[in-house]
Amino acid sequence: MTPRATPLAFGYGTNGLADLRLDDALGLLADLGYDGVGLTLDHMHLDPLAPGLAARTRRLARRLDALGLAVTVETGARYVLDARRKHGPTLLDPDPDERARRVGLLLTAVRVAADLGAHAVHCFSGVTPPGTDEDTAWKRLPDALVPVLDAATAAGVPLAVEPEPGHLLATLADFHRLREALDSPAALGLTLDIGHCQCLEPLPPAHCVRAAAPWLRHVQIEDMRRGVHDHLPLGEGEIDFPAVLDALAAVDYRALTVVELPRHSHAGPHQAERSLSFLRRATGRSAGPPPGPAAAPHGSTS
Repeated sequence: MTPRATPLAFGYGTNGLADLRLDDALGLLADLGYDGVGLTLDHMHLDPLAPGLAARTRRLARRLDALGLAVTVETGARYVLDARRKHGPTLLDPDPDERARRVGLLLTAVRVAADLGAHAVHCFSGVTPPGTDEDTAWKRLPDALVPVLDAATAAGVPLAVEPEPGHLLATLADFHRLREALDSPAALGLTLDIGHCQCLEPLPPAHCVRAAAPWLRHVQIEDMRRGVHDHLPLGEGEIDFPAVLDALAAVDYRALTVVELPRHSHAGPHQAERSLSFLRRATGRSAGPPPGPAAAPHGSTS
């Protein structure tokens, strides 16, 4: 395959390196040859609720600059707001004070992203709460996002909403429903998860890339099988990666394409090395300098 004139920029998500200190994770990614990082704000990696966030963010900005890593800020930490509810509270929570907590996290993420010079801030809708009808949920979601989009507009950082299987906003069609409900603000963009396309979109992932191109602000990538929402290492599912990467190049996508393997942190360094080698082969890019030693894969996920 002929190398592209403008290579895609690959990153790795820190939610797949949760057993590493953030500084160690960033050093690993730079040594392996990644172009950037998908930074999930979480208790172990730039805790958004701990004191001194502004100073810690400034130090991180200097570190990213020294390593030559671009960044997208992600907000999918499982228990950062609530130690008992995965991803809770959401933008759909029946309690307005609880919805406001999620909005507050997103506003913090926008400020962090602006200070880091990030490509975008990623977010998702959340699962429709029990007892909440769909019409009510679809009213809450755009209402909750208005202040976040205002902040994103002021900061010049796109908000990239991710369709997530099982959530209210689960598909590309749902993204367009949200966009129309908000009257298509310029700050509202899309996070396209390639595995999610394979899992439940009617179009193949490469076709999804082309259909989503005008709104594409962030890409997450992993392997997956049709109808099964399980993030798999690249090459272990059903996705045609050369076709997907060709589509991203064809639409001139310039932001990060971030490997998303949150359930593989037990082998994070190994998966990071393996994933970049896989993506380089799929794009025809040279492997570059030999990477440093990676952790050997192992079976325990505890």
